[in-house]
Amino acid sequence: MNINILPGADSAASALQAEKVRMEVISQNIANANTTSTDKGGPYQRQVVRFETIMANQFDPHSAKAEVRVAGIETDDRPFKVMHQPGHPDADADGMVKYPNVNVHEEMADLIASSRAMEANLSIIRTARQMAMQTLAIGKN
Repeated sequence: MNINILPGADSAASALQAEKVRMEVISQNIANANTTSTDKGGPYQRQVVRFETIMANQFDPHSAKAEVRVAGIETDDRPFKVMHQPGHPDADADGMVKYPNVNVHEEMADLIASSRAMEANLSIIRTARQMAMQTLAIGKN
């Protein structure tokens, strides 16, 4: 029988990896908040990370665990911001320029939420480690 002496650490570690991807995507959104022309043509489109929970070994109580992983990175379909700027190189015939559908304030709020989720998962790993060390110390006495 395989017993995990760090219960919850695997789930927290998978959540950390998923939040890392989320932070990278948020950073990319912020960096491209004013990109009016991309290789695909048109302005940059905001990206959003979608998570999913995977339950592994759910019928075995000794090795059941839930993990979080990135299910995909999707394009936000909200409309672009349109501004009248006739001298802009990406302006149309009417002088209108399409800007990305990125709201920097929203991205910063998401970044803070992701950062807090990472802190919480790191705390879980630290606590699980401390519990395992105390368990091992008990076994030595």
